[in-house]
Amino acid sequence: MPYQEPKIILASSSIYRREILNKLGVDYESISPDIDESPLPNESAKDLVARLALNKAKAVASIKPSTLCHTQSTPLLIIGSDQVAVLDGQIITKPHTHKNACQQLRIASNREVTFLTSLCLYNTLTQQHHLVVIPYEVAFLPLTDEQIENYLKKEQPYNCAGSFKSEGLGITLFRHMRGDDPNTLIGLPLIELVKMLRQEGVEPLSE
Repeated sequence: MPYQEPKIILASSSIYRREILNKLGVDYESISPDIDESPLPNESAKDLVARLALNKAKAVASIKPSTLCHTQSTPLLIIGSDQVAVLDGQIITKPHTHKNACQQLRIASNREVTFLTSLCLYNTLTQQHHLVVIPYEVAFLPLTDEQIENYLKKEQPYNCAGSFKSEGLGITLFRHMRGDDPNTLIGLPLIELVKMLRQEGVEPLSE
C-alpha cells in the first residue's frame, strides 16, 4: 500500500491556536472537541491540562471517518492542547466576565503566575501519542484599579486564562516573562509541536 500523507487536525475552536498553527504553513482542519473540562477531585493543574489535551485529541479521533473525510488507512495526526494559570497552588481559568477578570488581575498584581500549557499529538493509525506539559512564567507589574479597568475595556480578554492577551496590550502588564517559546503562553507550543510532527513523518520545511 502506498504511503498516505498524514492529515493534520487541530482539536480546538480557539482562534489563537489557529493563528499560531498557521505560522507553520501546514494544511490542517480545525474541529472543536466536545468534552467535559471540569477538573477531577484533587487533580493537580499539570495532570488536568495533560488529561484534557489527550481527551480533546481522542474525542476528535472518535468521530467517524466519513465525517473527517479520511479512510481507515490514512493516519490522522490530531493536535490537542489546554492551558491553565497557577498562583499559590490555585488554578486560574478563563474569567468569562469583566468582574472575574478584574479579580484575577488584582490578585496577580505584583506577583508571578505560572502558566501550564499541554500539547498532545495523537496518531489515529498507531493509536500512539506524544504528550508534554510546558510551564511559562509571567511576572506582573504592580497594577492599579484604573490600569486594570482600562486594559480590560480595550482588549476584553474574557476567554483567556489569566485575563490578558500577551500578543496584544497584555504585554503592558508584565515586569518580565520567562519561557522557551512565546507561543506557549498564547496557547500552542510550536517548538515542541514541530518536534512531534517530525517524529510522525511531517516536515514543515518540505516543498
